[in-house]
Amino acid sequence: MNFTCDIAVIGGGIVGLATAKALVESSSAQSVILLEKESALAQHQTGRNSGVIHSGIYYPPGSLKARTCIAGSHSMVEYARQHEVPVEVTGKLIAATRPDELPGLDRLYERGLEHGLEVRKLDASEARQFEPHLAAIAAVHVPSTGIVDYAGVAKAMAEDIHAAGGQILLGAEVTGIVSSERSSNWRLETTVGEVEAARVVNCGGLHSDQLAALAGTVPSARIVPFRGEYFELRPEATHLVKGLIYPVSDPDFPFLGVHLTRGIDGGVHAGPNAVLALRR
Repeated sequence: MNFTCDIAVIGGGIVGLATAKALVESSSAQSVILLEKESALAQHQTGRNSGVIHSGIYYPPGSLKARTCIAGSHSMVEYARQHEVPVEVTGKLIAATRPDELPGLDRLYERGLEHGLEVRKLDASEARQFEPHLAAIAAVHVPSTGIVDYAGVAKAMAEDIHAAGGQILLGAEVTGIVSSERSSNWRLETTVGEVEAARVVNCGGLHSDQLAALAGTVPSARIVPFRGEYFELRPEATHLVKGLIYPVSDPDFPFLGVHLTRGIDGGVHAGPNAVLALRR
């Protein structure tokens, strides 16, 4: 079967869904087809992450990452509530357990103030009011951090796309991207047929560089996949963690350290490490 549209979006994770949703709901009323190679949406990173809605405290003040993360934390909570997706603004503690971590904690606190976040410094006794079992000498409370069911958010976005007249094709792996011989459009070869589109948006996640290469582009960056491994607390131990507990991390590096996260389902996991993945 062949399909034609104004814009084809490749990738059925949250980025592809949000992109397709914005395009199909835009005032220009463009026809949009989203292509997802799996038999269901959100089967990769979107449906397999910690479920945290981050506050933006770790990013350089004024940076694009900081601005979009802070704005997104508010809009994500609002969207989830509007669509009855499980969400909770739990807040989090960034905890120092050694004296040498206190300067780093102070830097994160100051960075939070620069962002305009309602951060608060806590001593050991104040931190235990939030987390009674936390052995910290000081902490910073970040109240805007939350947790959400991202797979549920993806499902809600898919419903919005359908309601606005967009189309989602599952099991549609893109195997080729070439310029159409009949027009200036792109022809996408997929496992469910050909899709002709005036424009193509690549939201392929860890496979986005490979998709770019299919279109004849030489990506400027190479994706090296890592995975994070977590332990999960036994049910009888989940009461030890009330919300989210993070260590003091160095904001110059892209790792937040091993942390304790209460999920939207009530379970608590500890992690992650960072392991070089042997495949994508």
